Amino acid sequence: MSSATLEINGISRRFGDVVALNKLEIKIEPGELVALLGPSGCGKTTALRIVAGLESTDSGSVLLRGADITKVSANHRNMGMVFQAYSLFPNLNAQENVAFGLQMRKVAKGNRLAKAGELLELVGLNTQSKRFPHQLSGGQQQRVALARALAVEPDVLLLDEPLSALDAQVRANLREEIRRLQLSLGTTTLFVTHDQEEAMSISDRVGVMNHGRLEQIASPDTLYNKPATTFVASFVGLMNRLPGILTNGKVEVLGQNLSTLSSDLANGQVKALVRPERINVTQDQSTPNARVITRSFLGASSRIICEMHDGTIVQSLMTSHGSGMLNPGETVKLEIADLEVLIAHE
Repeated sequence: MSSATLEINGISRRFGDVVALNKLEIKIEPGELVALLGPSGCGKTTALRIVAGLESTDSGSVLLRGADITKVSANHRNMGMVFQAYSLFPNLNAQENVAFGLQMRKVAKGNRLAKAGELLELVGLNTQSKRFPHQLSGGQQQRVALARALAVEPDVLLLDEPLSALDAQVRANLREEIRRLQLSLGTTTLFVTHDQEEAMSISDRVGVMNHGRLEQIASPDTLYNKPATTFVASFVGLMNRLPGILTNGKVEVLGQNLSTLSSDLANGQVKALVRPERINVTQDQSTPNARVITRSFLGASSRIICEMHDGTIVQSLMTSHGSGMLNPGETVKLEIADLEVLIAHE
């Protein structure tokens, strides 16, 4: 498989009064898998369609291997695309569906069927090669669609929420399959999804979008632990918003004096953004600052919901062994394990 650099340079797109994209800038390195994540209407699918050549741009450019392809038609961009809908030809069997793109490129029948057979084996469907789409499950159909996209050896693989129509278990299995294939083939990949778990689990980098803008693009670890904006912090994973007082770059919260991540907020009342797993809950009858509302057993971990004296609800995620004695109604002490926190306006 080929591997190429893809650059999205200052892409903007409007639909009437709606700004779908606002100067979007992303560079995807050869063999890298980048996911675009965000709520509905944030512009992620528009970006993907512009890269694919299915949508025009008002300004900016798309570069592939350093060459400007902004005005190149979709069928000349050598990109493979997998949609949410399987879009298989109902009158062709699995092998013929996979071989279709090669047929359009005038590849000899024997060669294209052999190539299709190899890819079906790669996605674990070699025994279903003669079955028609209606004889396959949803997950199997999407595997065929993935194999078809890869058959033409695309410079870039584009995935437009390909797993959202599948049930949870099939979705989890197939996303791991996609990552395995992408790594083994080294195909540069742009993956659009609204599912945080999907984006965070299989991507080299994740770009979080909001109202047409790229809020942050980073590795999943950095995105989760060092969010650049309050939107990223609140959108990616669960986040507690705890009342605090900011004074000259230090925030007092839960009786602790902590450093803050980059912020230009003025001194005064703020909200400290803290992940549930960074909240420690301990039994404390002498200096309690909260009480337990519920404890939910999740196997290796437990979710503890507490209420502070001012009515603030706080979530904590602890090991089940360490939280076994924390029962509803019990007074407890909450402490933050972080040395620095992100803060936001009230």
